Amino acid sequence: MASVSLSPSELIAAVDMGSNSFRLVIARVDKTHSKNQVYVIDNLREPVRLGAGLTSNNKLDNASQTRAIECLARFKERLLEFNPHQVRAVATNAVRVAVNASEFIEKAEAALGFSIDVVSGSEEARLIYCGVAHQLPANSENRLVVDIGGGSTELIIGNNYTPIALESIPIGCINLGQRFFPNGKLSEQALKEAILFARQHVVILQRQFTKIGWTHCIASSGSSRTLAEICIKNGWSQDGISLTGLTQLHHKLRQINNINELELPGTKLDRKANIPGGLTLMLAVFEELGLTQMQTSEAALRQGLLYDLIGRTSTFDLRQQTVNHFIRRYEVDIEHVQRVQQLTLSLYDQLTQQLHSLDTNRHLLSWAALLHEIGLTVSHQGHHKHAAYLIQHSDMPGFSRREQNLIADWVLAHTGKLGKSAHLSQSEQIWIPAMCLRLAALFLRRRQAEQIPTIEIHYSANQLTLSLNPNWLKNHPLTDYNLNQEVLIWQRLNLNLQITTKPPIN
Repeated sequence: MASVSLSPSELIAAVDMGSNSFRLVIARVDKTHSKNQVYVIDNLREPVRLGAGLTSNNKLDNASQTRAIECLARFKERLLEFNPHQVRAVATNAVRVAVNASEFIEKAEAALGFSIDVVSGSEEARLIYCGVAHQLPANSENRLVVDIGGGSTELIIGNNYTPIALESIPIGCINLGQRFFPNGKLSEQALKEAILFARQHVVILQRQFTKIGWTHCIASSGSSRTLAEICIKNGWSQDGISLTGLTQLHHKLRQINNINELELPGTKLDRKANIPGGLTLMLAVFEELGLTQMQTSEAALRQGLLYDLIGRTSTFDLRQQTVNHFIRRYEVDIEHVQRVQQLTLSLYDQLTQQLHSLDTNRHLLSWAALLHEIGLTVSHQGHHKHAAYLIQHSDMPGFSRREQNLIADWVLAHTGKLGKSAHLSQSEQIWIPAMCLRLAALFLRRRQAEQIPTIEIHYSANQLTLSLNPNWLKNHPLTDYNLNQEVLIWQRLNLNLQITTKPPIN
């Protein structure tokens, strides 16, 4: 059969910047079924070992950054014909904990050519479960999914496509290996201490997970598949990972002085260094959760990214569901925030026509408007600060850390002084949305469904100009006063807001 040429518009791509490996997956979207399905057509993997480059003070060293940048530059060549809405790239634990993450991400985005989101542990867990669930047959019983990464381990209980419990512990096969098995050195005492250390993290979840319960256990990630392959090829398991197999492998490691001495069917050279950390972590999970057998899945974070990307480009976006949950949870005055949202977007859309680069943040600004008053449940005094804190530090499924921080910045700046928001002035894509939300909140301060005058807004370098009906301003002296105060406030950030009057057209 002749091959079919696929246009880039039919493809989506996921870039998983893990602590151990970087992966690029390209897939075709099949929309002929009742649910969208993805079919992988290309898969690239490079053992970057970014997590191994974290110094004792959690700084990514130059060598690991260089490996990462060079890998992303190679990925960029494969993505040359892709548009931003077709690609989702995320970084996980190694970047999550790095103190120099922001400067690394700036270089990484330049190398890849696409924006990169640093995801939280719970969001990483959600994406992993999303990927695994889509590779399994529908089942009404609960599933336990365990993903041992390079810098963190995610444990999830879910049912069909819905996660019930999402947990991430900050140890993985790389950082556990560096701590207890430096340069691959092995000893009976180090193996014992590593297992006890890992159990201390897993035991915290034991009561919660056991109470929920599960009937099927699935392991994802390369470390888990390596353990499964060793178990099967050595006759310690018929399928997947067994407690017997883990115990046998543990016994083998106790007999050698360095992991490089391990000679067993199923061991691969590029995976050897991660075996001690992966084994001790998996043993801790098996022992604390009372497991004897676990199947493995080829799916993981990268497949979850693909399905999440489909959701973001269709009528369903998990982020909207999360915002709706926050609105209910914090008892937001929905009618008022929707009026603020409508006016905010009205101003923003006028500016988007003049500055097309603004269009990418419209969804985030819309959600910021809906969430800007969640801090009122804490206190009216400084409610914008409370709201920003809640947004920045809460688990918000579907949102990346960058998106949460950006929304928190806008919410913090929507009222009050701007001393803590001075950094907003660095980019038009950040300060213009903040000003639109701030102006909308100002005009609707009376919290009533009143007629707002036609507001024309224009952009020029570092300046926004508002044109208003002079009669309306005359009849609203408080708003007129507040607008003039806004001019002074924004001037302190070297940004100009100009208020002009424009008589109505008869």
